Amino acid sequence: MADANWDDLQLFLQVAERGGLSAAAAGSGLSAATIGRRMLALERTLGRSLFVRSQQGYRLAHDGRILLERVRVMRQAAEGIADWHRDAFALPIVSLAAEPWLVPYLAANIAAIRTATDSFRLCIKTADADLDLSFRGADVAVVGVEPVSGNLARRGSVIQRYAVYRSRDRAEVDNLPWISISTEFARAHADRYVFETHEAGILTWTDDARLVETLVEAGAGRGVLPVFVGDANPAIEREGETLAALDHPLWIVAHDDDRHRPEVRLVIDRVAELFAREAGRFLG
Repeated sequence: MADANWDDLQLFLQVAERGGLSAAAAGSGLSAATIGRRMLALERTLGRSLFVRSQQGYRLAHDGRILLERVRVMRQAAEGIADWHRDAFALPIVSLAAEPWLVPYLAANIAAIRTATDSFRLCIKTADADLDLSFRGADVAVVGVEPVSGNLARRGSVIQRYAVYRSRDRAEVDNLPWISISTEFARAHADRYVFETHEAGILTWTDDARLVETLVEAGAGRGVLPVFVGDANPAIEREGETLAALDHPLWIVAHDDDRHRPEVRLVIDRVAELFAREAGRFLG
């Protein structure tokens, strides 16, 4: 059975369900003689007699009836796979990756990136440290460091600024400890700022940059946040001015080949427009 060809099994199904070679020939476009030879070859492959042949036509033998039921199950599974495949690729997909701080922001503004009438699906995901657009790790990415290698197209966007924040409930507390991102997960200069400048004062750290805001709000200490994140949270407040040394532009990046796909171009343009409208929020 392992050596049986699926095309031959489908042909067997036609002979069995249509009741003979002539009817199967009409449905398959093959000659009755060709079908007869292939059914004989299938019997030899399986080592079983599938038909009782007579002047009245082809009648299923005992093993033929068993095979018929099994091939019907196979056909049902094959049709299910075909339906699943058609459903999955009914619309093209655009994957949009961004650094951890930006993922919730993009998700909250999805209506500005994909409208109800757009004929594509959108996947928003976090840009991991090993994201490589050269190898199609994402169709579009928003990153804080300009790529310098690979066949990539890049578009400069807004300036992202940072500041130190503390909980409003701890506004009067002096010498608050620091909250940091773990050194092994710190990729950007802003991620490294606390342990590079205040290492002795760190009492809490996390491997998820997005948890810094939660820890600050919970009163665990002071931490560095992008101003578009910190200023939007009424439970926390800035401590001093923005940290100018951490300013950097955001870059919208795509593989040079993929950027010409209409749906990818549309996502790039809409993300750029979204950031342009909200440039003041990123500048604080």
